[in-house]
Amino acid sequence: MGWRTNGAPAGRLVNRMERFGFVGLPNAGKSSLFNALAGGGALAAPYAFATTDPNVGVAKVFDNRIDALSEMSGSQKRIHASVQFNDIGGLVEGASQGEGLGNKFLAGIREVDAIVFVLRAFPDDDVPGPTDPLEHLAIVETELALADLDTAEKQLEKVGRAARVDKSKEGETALLERVVQLLGDGTPLYKSDLSNEDREELKPFFFLTNKPVLAVVNIGEDQLEDGDVLAAPVSEALGGAQVVATCVQLEAEAAMLDEGERAEMLEGLGLGEGAMPRFIRAAYELMGLRTYLTTGEKETRAWTFRAGSTAPQAAGVIHTDFERGFIRAETINWEELVSAGSWAAARDKGLVRSEGKDYIVQDGDVMEFRFNV
Repeated sequence: MGWRTNGAPAGRLVNRMERFGFVGLPNAGKSSLFNALAGGGALAAPYAFATTDPNVGVAKVFDNRIDALSEMSGSQKRIHASVQFNDIGGLVEGASQGEGLGNKFLAGIREVDAIVFVLRAFPDDDVPGPTDPLEHLAIVETELALADLDTAEKQLEKVGRAARVDKSKEGETALLERVVQLLGDGTPLYKSDLSNEDREELKPFFFLTNKPVLAVVNIGEDQLEDGDVLAAPVSEALGGAQVVATCVQLEAEAAMLDEGERAEMLEGLGLGEGAMPRFIRAAYELMGLRTYLTTGEKETRAWTFRAGSTAPQAAGVIHTDFERGFIRAETINWEELVSAGSWAAARDKGLVRSEGKDYIVQDGDVMEFRFNV
């Protein structure tokens, strides 16, 4: 038996890092957004196809709960949750037919779990391309839908042949017929009325538009006060999806500074913590990801789990043995724990709950696991 306090034994982690792909026209600001998140490393240049191979980076999910719990516990380390993001080369009209980077671009999108549309709204005579984010979105959506239509038609023909001898394939055939109709009308699957069950059934076909989406509207420094106004029509066009308006270039410049200078720069511009923490949290939540925490002298750490997970499933994120041998989880909300001042004080006050196998873990729970293997 053992208590989970902090640190993790060697072994297999159940959750892998979620991957987000930046998709947009050339010069929309994808590489600058990458740099804003990763602190540099991607070439940002005012010409098409400056990025020919995806840059891959990792960004921590900003979480002030880590800081508060770490201070309480006197932790030596602070470990945040993370997401992976891919800076995919710029898309152009005709990409679905092989124009520009064509198939290479589309293959890069197939590999990610969610799409982040990067849409330009800033005016700059030195940077070619449209400055209407809705025009950007229309071009990108059309190309993705056309690429999916080609895939859907080929799959429908294949599955249709199989259904002639295997009647169990008839439902799949009907669903693909519906997909072909939607895409043929120019409707991406993420904007369709397909049910969650239908979307799940379509996952093996790797449709580009069957992925969750959010958007970043890249605005100029002189447009900062109009960010919400510029983002609203994009959100509406995406069916209410999360849209963050930000001056990506400013955020990229701030990312190159140390923490104190960065905070001073953003505060001086009236941007508070900046848009990047908000964007990363939106991306994290888009995938149905939540965070529970562990804390102790060695480390305070955020662990990523799927919304709706039971306590054993959440324990399995740390180590498969924790899920297999789960007995119970000592649990308390992070704010209650910080207010109490320590685990010992929280127990003395009766604030720590002992939760069993059916407990649905909540975002912000601080947990210690009892297990037996």
